[in-house]
Amino acid sequence: MNCRRSSGIILHPTSLPGPDGIGDLGPEAYRWVTFLKEAGCSLWQILPLGPTGYGDSPYQCFSAFAGNPYLISPIALVEDGILDHKDLLDRPVFSETCVDYGRVIPWKLSLLTKAFLHFQKHAPSELIQEFDDFQTHFKHWLDDFALFMAIKETQGGTAWCDWPEPLRKHEPNALRAFREQYGEIVLRHAFWQFLFFRQWKALRLFANQNGIQIIGDIPIFVAYDSSDVWSNRALFYLDEDGLPTVVAGVPPDYFSPTGQLWGNPLYRWQVHQKTNYAWWLSRFQATLQMVDIIRLDHFRGFAGYWEIPAGNPTAEKGRWVRGPGHKFFETLRNALGNLPIIAEDLGVITPDVVKLREDFELPGMKVFQFAFSTGPDDPFLPHNYPVNCVVYTGTHDNDTARGWYESAPEKERDFCRRYLARSGEDISWDMIRTVWGSVARFAIAPLQDFLGLGSEGRMNFPSKSGGNWSWRASADSFDSSLAMRIYELNYLYSRLPESESQKVTPTIEYENP
Repeated sequence: MNCRRSSGIILHPTSLPGPDGIGDLGPEAYRWVTFLKEAGCSLWQILPLGPTGYGDSPYQCFSAFAGNPYLISPIALVEDGILDHKDLLDRPVFSETCVDYGRVIPWKLSLLTKAFLHFQKHAPSELIQEFDDFQTHFKHWLDDFALFMAIKETQGGTAWCDWPEPLRKHEPNALRAFREQYGEIVLRHAFWQFLFFRQWKALRLFANQNGIQIIGDIPIFVAYDSSDVWSNRALFYLDEDGLPTVVAGVPPDYFSPTGQLWGNPLYRWQVHQKTNYAWWLSRFQATLQMVDIIRLDHFRGFAGYWEIPAGNPTAEKGRWVRGPGHKFFETLRNALGNLPIIAEDLGVITPDVVKLREDFELPGMKVFQFAFSTGPDDPFLPHNYPVNCVVYTGTHDNDTARGWYESAPEKERDFCRRYLARSGEDISWDMIRTVWGSVARFAIAPLQDFLGLGSEGRMNFPSKSGGNWSWRASADSFDSSLAMRIYELNYLYSRLPESESQKVTPTIEYENP
C-alpha cells in the first residue's frame, strides 16, 4: 500500500451527477476522476459496489462478489452500440439531488433488458467472445449468483428461505431443471454482470492511469438474503430450515443507545478455518481485482464480535465471541503478500483488537468528529495520532462536518472552536484543514464537507431504516475553483502525488520593511 502522505475524497458512484436518476460509471465518473487529479488527490474512496436490495444499502447486498447493475451507464451502452440512442428518449425527469430508487430501478432495469435483447440479436462476434470469457473467468461465483437472481425474480422477489424446498436447499437436480426452464433469465443476469464489470474495469484503469487509487470496502458480514449464504449454508450459523440462529450487530454505542441490530448471519469460523479460509480468500482476491486498497469494515469483529440470539428486537442482549484473529490474517498475508488494508477500528476497541491491527501493521481510522467529547487526551485529536493511520473529518455513517457542529452539545462545540482556534463560521473547511495538516498518512473527507453542506448532505444514519444512501452531487458541485482550493491544501501539507510534488513551485520575494 502507498506509504506516501496522500489525500482523498469519499464519494460513492450513486452520488455522482447524471441524467438517469442515479450516479453511474459513465461520463460523470470520468469527470470526477479528472477532478481528483486536478485537486492533487490520489485517493478515491467508495462504498461496497454490490447489487443492493431492500433498503438500498450497499452493506446489504445480494452478493459479496457481484456488481450493482444500477451503476451501469446507459450513455456508455449507447456509445458501445449495446443500446440505441432512441432508447433514452423517454427518460423520466429525475431529481438532481436525490436518488429516488422507486423510480430509478424500473427505468434502469428496462434499459438493461433492452440491452440484453439487443445483444442477443445484434452482438458482434468479438463481444460474444468477451462475454463467454467473462463467464468462464468468474464462474466460481457467477453461476450461483445468476441462478439466485433468476430464481428470486421468478419467485416474486421473495427471500431464498421462502423458495420451494429443492431450490431453497440448492439441490443440483432442481437447479438443473430450473436452468433448463429459465435459462434466458439466468443468462440475462450474467450479462448484466458482464456490463458492470466491463464498465468498472475501464473506469478503474482510467483512474489508475491518472494516479488515483481506489479505496473499496469489504463489509465483514454478508446479507442473509444473498447468493453467498444460499449457496454456502455450511459456512454460517443456520438451522435445518436455513434460518439464522444468531445474528450480527453491536452493543449500545455512540450511534445508538440500544445498539445496532444488523441481523446478518454469523460465520462458523471453525468451518472456515478447516477450508483454509477459502471463501474469504476468494472474496479478497475478487475485491482486489476491483479496487487498490480495502477498507475492512468492522475490523474488531475479527478479534471478537457481538453475537445476538435471532429474534431479539434490539442488540442490547448478546455476548462477545472470539473471532478468527491472527490465523485469519496470516492466511491472507501468505496468499496475498502485503495486505493493502485499512482497519475500520471504531467502536468498542479492546487491547486484543489493537494488538491484532498492530501485529499486521494495518493503519487504523481516526474520525475527527469523535474528538471533542472528552479532553486533550482524546485519541481522535490530531496531536495524538500515530503516523500509520487514516484520518477522516467524518465517514458515510456520520453527519456532515457542518451538520455535526450545528447539532453537537455546546460543550463539544466550544472545545472544537478552541482547538481549531476558529469561530466555527466555516467549520467544514476548518476541520478539513486540520486533518490535512495532521501526521496521519492518509487524510480523507466526504465531498459533502468540501461543499460545506449541512445534514441534508448526510449519506447514512445508522439504525435508521429508511431515507439513506440517496444523496447526490449536483452537476456543478466539483469545478476548477474547488479543485484549486483542495490542491492548495495538498501542496501546503505535502499530500500531493509524487509527480506533482516534484514540480517547481513559484517563490515570492518580499521587500524588507
